[in-house]
Amino acid sequence: MLNRILLTNDDGIDAPGLAVLERIATELAHEVWVVAPVHDQSGVSHAISLHHPIRVSHLGARRFGITGTPGDCAVMGVCHFMPDTPPDLILSGVNRGLNLGMETVFSGTVGGAMTGMMLGIPSIGLSQAFTDRENVPWDTARTLGARVVRELLAVGWSKDACLNVNFPALPAEQAGPLTLARQGVGMIAGMTVATRTDPRGIDYHWLNFRRSDRQQGPESDYSALRAGKIVVTPLRYDRTDEDAYVAMAEKLPRFDG
Repeated sequence: MLNRILLTNDDGIDAPGLAVLERIATELAHEVWVVAPVHDQSGVSHAISLHHPIRVSHLGARRFGITGTPGDCAVMGVCHFMPDTPPDLILSGVNRGLNLGMETVFSGTVGGAMTGMMLGIPSIGLSQAFTDRENVPWDTARTLGARVVRELLAVGWSKDACLNVNFPALPAEQAGPLTLARQGVGMIAGMTVATRTDPRGIDYHWLNFRRSDRQQGPESDYSALRAGKIVVTPLRYDRTDEDAYVAMAEKLPRFDG
């Protein structure tokens, strides 16, 4: 058993996925701390609040709601609530819906885990895929989550990476095994803007993703999830495109300092 785990998410402190994550964490650690956003923070990536104050609601023993992002939650948990006894592990999720491919760049769930990694804490983001939004198969993550985390802790991973785990939209007994995959292209094919008019006659706008079934490439996370696997992908901050770097190096000098 771990000494303590810090939990956060991007769906908000009252989200059903966080309740699932709390169930998972109680199987893994003596102490479970929760620092989660008061409101839904989906799509905020690993943003940190630098230009407005963060307010805290104390909602119970080792349980806090904050007016900030998942990244803010990780910082507040590690640096403010637990400065002398940092967590052994940060878990972010369980997200309602998958986080694969390009969507990991925008994901607040992944952002919470990446901020934890930046702070030097082993961190894992967890997401539950679904086919019907009104009937998310939470029992899959609830049943398999602790086992998956234990397996990952036993394997270990670089301190310069966090892990992104996705559970398939299948009953627990049909899911798995835990499978390593690369970040694929994902389903995002662009963005849309829907413009509407409020009762005062002023226009407002909704942004959303446009998705399509794209070619994913070899060993992709999306293909693995489609095959019913529990998918894990290590992610890092370094986004240097090696192919583009090599191609540009033929025409530009490389910095060798």
